[in-house]
Amino acid sequence: MTTFREAVEARDAAAIEALLADDVVFTSPVAFKPYPGKALTAAILRGVLRVFGEDFRYVREIADAGGRDHALIFEVTVDGKTVNGCDFLHYDDEGRIDSLTVMVRPLSAAQALAEAMGAQFPRIQEEALAAAQIQP
Repeated sequence: MTTFREAVEARDAAAIEALLADDVVFTSPVAFKPYPGKALTAAILRGVLRVFGEDFRYVREIADAGGRDHALIFEVTVDGKTVNGCDFLHYDDEGRIDSLTVMVRPLSAAQALAEAMGAQFPRIQEEALAAAQIQP
């Protein structure tokens, strides 16, 4: 099975989505409320892949001994700002990601990311609605 890191580094949206639990909750670094559900989370992550340029890279990975919690530290440039961030993943009993929390710094980079992702949101909403309609 492909890991989340491998899927993101390969920019493989289908592999990323396959790793998500149906009840996954995505907590954004720039939104107040978490986003629930696989369709919306997958659409958001596709938006992230569009926003993050080719210079995206994971620089460190930390995992607990049980393998259910991971922290993936990354760097990327968004709108000329260097973003330092971390993806915090939790895996459920079936090995699917049921919680994904992203944190970024510094504030100016978080603001650039918020603006870039805001521009993606109409497409994200369309993709999530379309996916929700075809799911059983």
